Amino acid sequence: MDRRITAVASLLVGLLMLTACGGVQNAPAGQAVPSAPAEVAARTPAAEPNPNATESNPPGDIPDSTVFVAYRTPRYQIKVPEGWARTTLATGASFTDKLNSVRIETGPATSAPTVTTATRAEVPKLKAAGGNFVLREIETVTRAGGQAVRIVYLVDSAPNPVTGKVVRDEAERYEFHRDGHEAILTLSGPVGADNVDPWKLVSDSFRWA
Repeated sequence: MDRRITAVASLLVGLLMLTACGGVQNAPAGQAVPSAPAEVAARTPAAEPNPNATESNPPGDIPDSTVFVAYRTPRYQIKVPEGWARTTLATGASFTDKLNSVRIETGPATSAPTVTTATRAEVPKLKAAGGNFVLREIETVTRAGGQAVRIVYLVDSAPNPVTGKVVRDEAERYEFHRDGHEAILTLSGPVGADNVDPWKLVSDSFRWA
């Protein structure tokens, strides 16, 4: 009786050992035994953009919501951004807001300006005025109010009266001419400001009276 029990026990132990060995597969030589998948670390999902967030424009950008109104004199008219501070000049007027400005001046001129005359006469004057003047482009353009010479240049702004800070500006100068008179329109704002459309609107709005 004891021998039978012993034999049965031995048989059961042998079966258990075979079962355990059958569950493990030896990896071929030269290959690592695959390990259990590593636990993936939990990640915080990226924040979704807020459609109601206030848009932050670069310094000098004129908002798309800006309204332009007509400024008229006996000699000409032009559209300027509504609400900008106006300063009366001996030869015209200037309009400013933060870092941007629109300046319009008139005076006598015996002949219409050309790229050649502007290069020889106007550019040296602008350079002599200081402000690290750098000429970028000079060309003849056509606007709704007529043909004009357009001078694009870089120049330092006047120091801020409070902080003393100087801003690098990009300026567009338009020289219009008719019947012995010249109108000079200068648009300026910080370098990098996206004011292409507003400046096009203003320069296109100029009309002789």
